[in-house]
Amino acid sequence: MSQRDQGLHYDVIVLGAGAAGMFCAALAGQRGRRVLLIEHANQPGKKILISGGGRCNFTNRVVKPEHFLSANPHFAKSALARFTPQDFVALVRRHRIAFHEKTLGQLFCDDSARAILAMLEAECQAGGAELKLNCRVTQVSRDTRFLVETSQGRFTAAALVVATGGLSIPKLGATGFGYDLARRFGLTVETPYPALVPLTFSEVWRRQWCDLAGVAGEVSARCGKARFRERMLITHRGLSGPAILQISSYWRAPGAVHLDLLPGADLAGATPATARRALLETLPRRFAERWLEAEGFTKPLLPLTKLEARLHDWVVTPAGTEGFGKAEVTGGGVSASELDSRTMECRNVPGLYFIGEVVDVTGHLGGYNFQWAWASAHAAAQALAEA
Repeated sequence: MSQRDQGLHYDVIVLGAGAAGMFCAALAGQRGRRVLLIEHANQPGKKILISGGGRCNFTNRVVKPEHFLSANPHFAKSALARFTPQDFVALVRRHRIAFHEKTLGQLFCDDSARAILAMLEAECQAGGAELKLNCRVTQVSRDTRFLVETSQGRFTAAALVVATGGLSIPKLGATGFGYDLARRFGLTVETPYPALVPLTFSEVWRRQWCDLAGVAGEVSARCGKARFRERMLITHRGLSGPAILQISSYWRAPGAVHLDLLPGADLAGATPATARRALLETLPRRFAERWLEAEGFTKPLLPLTKLEARLHDWVVTPAGTEGFGKAEVTGGGVSASELDSRTMECRNVPGLYFIGEVVDVTGHLGGYNFQWAWASAHAAAQALAEA
């Protein structure tokens, strides 16, 4: 096949202009590689713009391996250790982006998430990365190099980086393209699932609780060994809020979620009346009254031990989740066993890399998924520069 038949040649082609793809393209370009960044949407970074309520929770001050889920819990350690939140914050400061810390170490832009997108665009320009928008990939093949056929032509490269994200928020253009591509190259894909997603009730539970939509309070949510103490929100279909989004990544049907409605409270020495009063004063009164009635604790002579046990362990069995349409991220993805943890390169397909959300690494709520995007992109770009 002639060069003309193959199309334009690059050192690296990156598929997906989201957080991970843009950062990898920028770094690889700045390290001397000729980079083509391909995006099927009409603009880059759509998910960045809506993240953090439009202010982009771009990382967390403290990031540890235990903040991530994966079939291989050790996989993310190398990349996270070699590109830290402090490294990304230094870049943010260099671009003079004002930011602040919210609870639990979460870092947000003072103004708009557009500042982070503009920073990534500027970094890509600094590296000479070429961006093609509205460019749909129709075929990917590999001989001595990768051939990517698209709606805007054919392109070849020695290395191909897949940063196409997961299935979350399809209205922004999310697809399973990255998983399909991985399977075509013989890679294992851990079953994708909605993560950081609201939970839904059965019709019976919905009738009992969902007229309280909008009511919120602090709880401790537990599923298996995972536990999160944050706010819970009742919705028109079930439960949401940070505590529920966090625990949803661990929940699988038909399992239960255990809620401590008075986390940290010691009712020793209390009476049923004072215990009920503690609940009414701690949680929104409408919810507390409904809960006492539903659980049968309106009679004054019921034993305190039973009330206390139920307050600290209210068992909720969700009917399901709100699905990928409302999920902040996608769990599962390209198996970590297929990739080199230092480089993100496929062990059995030289030159093929997977980074970001498409990989089976899913962070907790609070900037962790962005940090994985930056760290995995950095790992791949470093390897590409050394190749």
